[in-house]
Amino acid sequence: MREIVDGVFEVTMGYVHAHLVVVDDGVVLVDTGLPRRSAEIGRALHEMRRKVGEVTTILMTHHHPDHTGGLAEVRRRSGARVVAHELDVPVIDGSRVIRPRGLFWVVAKVMGTPEPTGVDQSLAGDGPTPVPGITAVHTPGHTAGHTSYLLDRDGGVLFAGDAAAGGRRRLGTTPRMVTEDPAQVPRSIAKLGRLDFDTAVFGHGPAFSGRAVEKFREYAG
Repeated sequence: MREIVDGVFEVTMGYVHAHLVVVDDGVVLVDTGLPRRSAEIGRALHEMRRKVGEVTTILMTHHHPDHTGGLAEVRRRSGARVVAHELDVPVIDGSRVIRPRGLFWVVAKVMGTPEPTGVDQSLAGDGPTPVPGITAVHTPGHTAGHTSYLLDRDGGVLFAGDAAAGGRRRLGTTPRMVTEDPAQVPRSIAKLGRLDFDTAVFGHGPAFSGRAVEKFREYAG
């Protein structure tokens, strides 16, 4: 775990990140990482001198299992409200089942399958979230309901999820084989480039600090 900016912590679980944000009434969790790894979120909270019961809200960027893996367990233990885009809710709550095939079937066997769980508030597009100071930005492409979140703190902190991927020098994207609509991806990155933020964190890859928005603008051309 490392602190990205004041009160924003990145928790690394293998190849994926979850993020913890300290707010006035507790802690917000953005994504929950891989299945069977929720204990790592608990350890991170302990390092922060916090308890899982202080997690008040879980903001989901999208429905993929490496991001929803610990959702059911953390929701049970914390009582936190879960927020996700309405287009991804059916996969998260189990009313729509996506059967992995080929290589993804093997990956699912190794990684595990997330337990379905309810979503307390669904989002329909851009706008406020239940957490003051955090705004939802619909960024479809990786999934239809993929949503990024912008925190109004320290010049702006963008939680990009898998709308883009961090890199050593430049912005990247997640593989096409796990992206529902690749044509939407550059449009969503351009949309994020029209915002204003100094820091960007990702589901995969290192964070960008210092006018991070310029990386998005460069990618969009």
